[in-house]
Amino acid sequence: MNVTIEKVMNENELRDIAELASLIWHECFVGIITAEQIDYMVERFQSFPAMQAQIREQSYSYFAVRDGADLCGYFAVKPEDDDRFFLSKLYLRSDKRGLGIARKMLDRVFAEARSAGKKSVYLTVNKHNDHAVDVYKRVGFTVADTAVTDIGGGFVMDDYIMSYIL
Repeated sequence: MNVTIEKVMNENELRDIAELASLIWHECFVGIITAEQIDYMVERFQSFPAMQAQIREQSYSYFAVRDGADLCGYFAVKPEDDDRFFLSKLYLRSDKRGLGIARKMLDRVFAEARSAGKKSVYLTVNKHNDHAVDVYKRVGFTVADTAVTDIGGGFVMDDYIMSYIL
């Protein structure tokens, strides 16, 4: 296994990430949220135009995760105005889970946060995404709060807000 994590630097790479996002979301969230909500959230938050806007308007950075030449995951982060670093997205294809890749991804997130001078990393995760919640807890994240957020389209996100102190 030869895992590399590189910052996405052009629109072709970002388009590849958006395609991967749709694939991962449609395998990961089945049984957690409805197919309609998956489609809605992919379009609203994980599509190529949404990712472009997040980078342009909200200071997001996207990172591509590869095992050799195989694009298998991605994450997106954003420095906040305070001492926190927001881990907005962290996704890995199901066939690559359990191999230590997610830990490498989180280590890179922590390095990016430290480089930005931040003291903590926080994220939101669906309360019913047991696998992700367990991964984050194993690494040292703790549940700091809960949030139910109306995202339009008749849908809500029912999340834990988790925090990791650097």
